[in-house]
Amino acid sequence: MAPPLLNLDGIKLTFGGTPLLDGAALSASAGEKIALVGRNGSGKSTLLKIAAGMIEPQNGEVFRQPSATVRYLPQLPDMDGFATVRAYVEAGLGPADDPHRATYLMEHLGLTGEERPSDLSGGEARRAALARVMAPEPDILLLDEPTNHLDLSVIEWLEEELARTSSAVILVSHDRRFLERVSRATVWLDRGQTRRLDKGFAHFEEWRDQVLEEEEREQHKLGRQIVREEHWLRYGVTARRKRNMRRLGELQTMRQRFRSHRGAEGTATMVASDAAESGKLVIEAKAIDKSFGDLTVVKDFSTRIQRGDRVGLVGPNGAGKTTLLKMLTGELAPDAGTVRLGVNLEIATLDQKREAVDPQETLAHYLTDGRGENLLVNGEQRHVVSYMKDFLFKPEQARTPVRELSGGERARLLLARVLARPANLLVLDEPTNDLDMETLELLQELVAGFAGTVILVSHDRDFLDRTVTSVIAPEGNGRWIEYAGGYSDMLAQRGGSRLEDRKARSKAETAEASPKAEQPASKSPAKKLSFKQKFALDSLPKKIEAVTASISRLENNIADPSFYERDPVSFQKTIAALDKERTTLAALEEEWLELEMLREEMEG
Repeated sequence: MAPPLLNLDGIKLTFGGTPLLDGAALSASAGEKIALVGRNGSGKSTLLKIAAGMIEPQNGEVFRQPSATVRYLPQLPDMDGFATVRAYVEAGLGPADDPHRATYLMEHLGLTGEERPSDLSGGEARRAALARVMAPEPDILLLDEPTNHLDLSVIEWLEEELARTSSAVILVSHDRRFLERVSRATVWLDRGQTRRLDKGFAHFEEWRDQVLEEEEREQHKLGRQIVREEHWLRYGVTARRKRNMRRLGELQTMRQRFRSHRGAEGTATMVASDAAESGKLVIEAKAIDKSFGDLTVVKDFSTRIQRGDRVGLVGPNGAGKTTLLKMLTGELAPDAGTVRLGVNLEIATLDQKREAVDPQETLAHYLTDGRGENLLVNGEQRHVVSYMKDFLFKPEQARTPVRELSGGERARLLLARVLARPANLLVLDEPTNDLDMETLELLQELVAGFAGTVILVSHDRDFLDRTVTSVIAPEGNGRWIEYAGGYSDMLAQRGGSRLEDRKARSKAETAEASPKAEQPASKSPAKKLSFKQKFALDSLPKKIEAVTASISRLENNIADPSFYERDPVSFQKTIAALDKERTTLAALEEEWLELEMLREEMEG
């Protein structure tokens, strides 16, 4: 095995009370892809910061190869002091780094580089931060929740990019499918200590359960041994005093081990508050349309959602998922068509912006809306501290300000508030962000077993596969199609990418329209592509991806309902630019298709 570029050993760190890290270890060699997993608040981000040199541990050894370069992606990037995204990204380059790499990454991540940091959405800021840390192609790449706020196409591109990179990658993420596809080793941070599995995340959960079962058996054996030793101490025949004192000392040591053992972290209890049963028909949409200026977001879409259905909305950022969701729930009126809501609907909503929370507000005050110490859950009065325990909060956190919560704790708090409200229709917009694996499993069980109806927006492919009964996805030009099953079922029904479909159709049409193609040509064909053709074939996919990203960004801008009212001139310019980019994309795809068909023909 290659010598490690990074090695942390015996790391200890305490912020008062129970140690956050108590002998943790982490190492990475060149090219390794490691998933760092653990519960929310277990110290994953802190361990990454120690690896990056941003935090000094109280004890332990930290070794980095002197020549190794390290880049760290924080959950909340700081872009203060930079006029443009390009300036921010290029500031991460070293003297010997290639500036073209920064341009390449920005194009693939849907950024021009001229955006102002203050104008960026959460997803755009995350993409800019990814470009900054990946551009130097560092020896060690530390990524903290890299997929948050990214749409599916960017997540899939990032998977391929990380698989190709020669950098050692240590990543923290809640996205199971992403971890399974990228990681080749897994480090589990649990109760301050780390355990390593030299297999990818796909094997982690089975291994974790085995470790916990073995730990429980060992603790049980230790308890029985203590009982035997105490019995000997009381009733055994007295032997030499020295021997007795030794056994007494061993008994005290065993007692200390037994008392100091920290059991596995508790499991959250998630139960949605029941409301009266809704009617069998929950939502019926017929031929609904929605446009903003010249941009059609939804065109002639119809669906019928019945009680018990679990519907997922997917698509790139800016495709119009939130707009469609608001129309289906009656929050936004369609331009044409009708939406009919069923009877007796009680809706509980977790929106993408997570509703404004005063950072100074305490957890107890937030959950009870300031109405004393109790709240009504499923028709029963619950003390707020008791309800908080269901979501893994400690009693002393009741008076803790929201600002002091981690991202995962805040996500649990918001879920606790939503699930306390009686509902028979749950509307969840990106509910998986920042949740740890165990809490995510419980949310999956809650959604899958909810007696009412669920509509959710998510970029988490594994979560969609485990929960929804149908998926609504955009097909372009405002068209949306509903597919039965989860995300993987949708891909199977689509039968591959649209570009591959066009290629297959074009080849079939060419064969039908050119009967002479089956006859021997009078002139021998060229043996291989010319240099110019080969260069074009290699470079066109990158251009196509860049134009596609530009289209996505323009569509995202236009999807803002207030854009047209705020600046009609800019809105029209954006529409014109979008039309131009779509024309360019069609031409590039057509050119690539012709060259690819020519290459296949020459290769027989």
